[in-house]
Amino acid sequence: MEGDFFYVALSGVAGLFFTGLAMPFLLKYCRMKGFYDMPGGRKVHHEAVPRLGGILFMPAMLVGLAVALILYARDGHGVFTIKVTSVMMAVGAFLVYIIGAIDDFVGMKASHKFMVQLAAALVLPFCWLHINNFYGLFGLYELPVWFSYPFSVFVILLIVNSVNLIDGIDGLASGLCICILAAYIFLYMQMDNTFIYAVGAAGLLGSLVAFFCFNVWGNPEKGTKTFMGDSGSLFLGYALAYLSIKYTMDNPAALPYRGNALLVSYTLLIVPTFDVIRVALLRLYHRKPIFGADKSHIHHVVMAAGFSMHGALCVIIGLFLFFCLLNCVLVQVGVCATWIVVSDVFFFCLFHWAMWKARRRS
Repeated sequence: MEGDFFYVALSGVAGLFFTGLAMPFLLKYCRMKGFYDMPGGRKVHHEAVPRLGGILFMPAMLVGLAVALILYARDGHGVFTIKVTSVMMAVGAFLVYIIGAIDDFVGMKASHKFMVQLAAALVLPFCWLHINNFYGLFGLYELPVWFSYPFSVFVILLIVNSVNLIDGIDGLASGLCICILAAYIFLYMQMDNTFIYAVGAAGLLGSLVAFFCFNVWGNPEKGTKTFMGDSGSLFLGYALAYLSIKYTMDNPAALPYRGNALLVSYTLLIVPTFDVIRVALLRLYHRKPIFGADKSHIHHVVMAAGFSMHGALCVIIGLFLFFCLLNCVLVQVGVCATWIVVSDVFFFCLFHWAMWKARRRS
């Protein structure tokens, strides 16, 4: 592990430098062509901001991956072979990335985007990557294929769109994804035969750190601020879906059995996925279109309670860390997975009740 950490860190540094060096040129291109995210409607920013920052995520990850693996092979560790299934999964990621880029450049109907997302989501189960075990959650263990495949497709779409929809204030989507990717890098480095996943995640993490700086501390008047756009958020969601399902899947031929695998991935994705589910249920309850636009997402709720944009970012990241700590403690004291999920739902609802009370008092 210690020897491999150098190559993982190298991938992260390469992704960071690639994004940091390429971003000024991308921002200049956005200014020349007028690719701005304009203020108004549900948006919380008040200036026109370039919206293509996330288009660098996939190339940065590939650069980080390539640099680390070339040096890894040069140092005598052997060469990684690319399987057909890996190529297919790369095709799925590329599809999601391309539709996001098209939407950022010229716009795209939501129905058309969803159909391409569905096609990309179908790739993973048919590459034998699916959630096939609940590890005792709700009393369920090994899952039949007729349930596992469609459920996995649903989860992939949920993760992809949850990352896309939580990208509503500076640093939120990128900040959460930095935390989640860091956790997956650590987890994958604890096991054999998973080095490649840690290296890929590190390249993406490095790119996100560079983007976070431009997104949170950039100045629109100086042309140093950017948003990630759909190309970034959809690709991030697909990458997290891949890492999550890969970690969750019970496959003794590839990974050792981990009884808490599903709980770990679920915990890391609580904040964005719970928020999408909550918003969807609220819209159904109020008989509004489920894919409609409003100000009911978690960042809108926290800001309505009186927090600034950066304050809301800190609150939501704090909520993510709270769930990680809570579930870790509950596992350590022997609470079963089902009751952990129940407690998470309770505390998530309690958090929103507290935000609602704060809004009523303000």
